[in-house]
Amino acid sequence: MRAVVVNQWGGPETLTVAELDRPAPGLGEVLVRVHAAGVNPVDWKTRATGGLIEWGAVPAVGWDVSGTVEAVGPGVTVFRPGDEVFGMPLFPRQAGGYAEYVVAPARHLAPKPESLTHVEAAALPLAALTAWQALVDTAGVQPGQRVLVHAAAGGVGHFAVQIAKALGAYVIGTASAGKHDLVRSLGADEVVDYRTVRFEDVVSDVDVVLDGLGGETAERSLKVLRPGGRLIVLPGPDDVPAETGAVRAEWMLVDPDHLGLREIAALVGRGALKPVVEAVLPLAEAAKAHELGEQGRTTGKIVLSVA
Repeated sequence: MRAVVVNQWGGPETLTVAELDRPAPGLGEVLVRVHAAGVNPVDWKTRATGGLIEWGAVPAVGWDVSGTVEAVGPGVTVFRPGDEVFGMPLFPRQAGGYAEYVVAPARHLAPKPESLTHVEAAALPLAALTAWQALVDTAGVQPGQRVLVHAAAGGVGHFAVQIAKALGAYVIGTASAGKHDLVRSLGADEVVDYRTVRFEDVVSDVDVVLDGLGGETAERSLKVLRPGGRLIVLPGPDDVPAETGAVRAEWMLVDPDHLGLREIAALVGRGALKPVVEAVLPLAEAAKAHELGEQGRTTGKIVLSVA
């Protein structure tokens, strides 16, 4: 099979397409023929340095996949060959999603939403699960609460806006002016142009902040939270402010989540959640996909077409 691998840690040019042996599913696993693979910031961050990922003998890149079950291993009862599935297998261990085939624990996947193409479904898992686990599992967002989403037009952000709105929250997003119409169309009640105004000067009394940027944005976000509010930081634990006062701040790492994927699929089915895909590139252009993503201006997601 064809798969994208890293020859050495570094820039996008280190990504190459290699011929690898097709894996076989073991106990509790399924073999998925990948139709499309989502691209996420964690992909290029680990490509650059290796990060904290447990790499195999051949470092293969990517996690988000949508495809068709090719074979099932012993003990698997939830899927059969031919089933269409999507998911984020093995994260944060190596999965090798930029490939024609991937092996995954059966319950790291879920049935693909019927209304979505494989390209659209591949845009969902890591980013949508991050938003879901942050807002639902970690923050427990309730109807009427005020939620601020930074980078509201980005990969995690555009899902977080929709999920928070589906939970009944009052949603505020930060984005550049050219993306305000999109963020509003996703359900945001207010949108702040971070380039022309400091968000802490116009936003206050927030219950939950979801920060995909970190750095000074996390520090400044403390000022908009009400006492007892929560700041959830996504880039890394070093981005959590040391002094938080009367609010709670924490770093969250997404987990593979069969039930969460089903909830996300249900939101899609109800028309409450839709992925925005900015670019679709062939597997052989994975390096170009990383170059686009690293510019930090992506609206929604970048996806690789595999099958």
